[in-house]
This record gives sequence, C-alpha cells and structure tokens, in this order.
Amino acid sequence: MKTESTNEHNSSGSGVMSNDLIKALIDNYRQNQMNAINEAMGIDDAHSIWFDLPKLKDFISLIEQEARAVNPECTQEDLGIRFYYAAYPKIEDWEIMDSHPVPQEYSERHTLVMIPTMKRENAEGETLHYDFNSLHNEGKSVALNALKSTKPSNLGENSGTLIPPSPSINESY
Repeated sequence: MKTESTNEHNSSGSGVMSNDLIKALIDNYRQNQMNAINEAMGIDDAHSIWFDLPKLKDFISLIEQEARAVNPECTQEDLGIRFYYAAYPKIEDWEIMDSHPVPQEYSERHTLVMIPTMKRENAEGETLHYDFNSLHNEGKSVALNALKSTKPSNLGENSGTLIPPSPSINESY
C-alpha cells in the first residue's frame, strides 16, 4: 500500500496526498482518539468538519487585510493559519455560546478554531509563526466563522458543519 505524501515531490507545496495515506490517517484517528473520546465521554463525537470555500476565502482575505493593517510590509509568505482543536460546552453551560449561535446538538463535540499566524523574530532572532490578533484590545480574535459574515464586529467565532450530528453519507473516508 502506497501511503506516502507526495508533498515533498511537489514544488508547489499543494499538499497532494495519496488516497491510501488519507484513509490510513483517518482510520488511525477513528480507531484511537475518536474511540477513546466516545468511550470516555459516552458520546458520538464528530469525526469531520466542513467549511464552504467562500467562507475560507473570505477568512484568508480578512487575515491578509488585518495583517497589512498591523504591518504594511507583511507578505503572503509571512502568514499562516493555526488549527486549534476545541470542544463545544455541555448543554448546561451552553450560555457561553449566546454570542455565537450553533446548534445545541454540537454540545461536547470537538471542532476546529482557525487562528491567523504571522512570522516574526523572537528575542533570540529565531523566526517563528506567532498567533496574531489585531483585535486584542476588543477582547475578540480573528477566527473562522462559517455561520455568519466575517465583518469585523463578528470576529472571534468559529463553526462549520460537524459530522455527526450531520449525516456522513457524502463523505469518502
């Protein structure tokens, strides 16, 4: 079974992977981490999350705009996105979701929060990718918001379509 990534052979860095490698990695997650979560918590946790392409493009555009506002010399190569694993609260704590309406059936399931990063040097002169938050003084962060528009007043939200509870009939893996 050929499972190696073709990324190192692709000068564009497109992230092309073989279907066998993708399946192997997803199966590893489902057989290990997801099973452990489901058994320990007694839930049917989400195994994937879907974001529509226009929302992702808008998010990337917003990152570029915010980065240029902070540092006009910033280039595309200076930017990235860090994916944080996250989990929605229990139903009894759902009030923390009031500013970010998502279905309550997402309760206790994992999700992703995507936060922009920008390269900068640390005190030792090493270049690192730091989370950057141009809205820090407002108590909000730039994060992907798949349910609402990405206007600055709505920053700091995340969600996509979790599967489950949404049906997985359209998934290949």
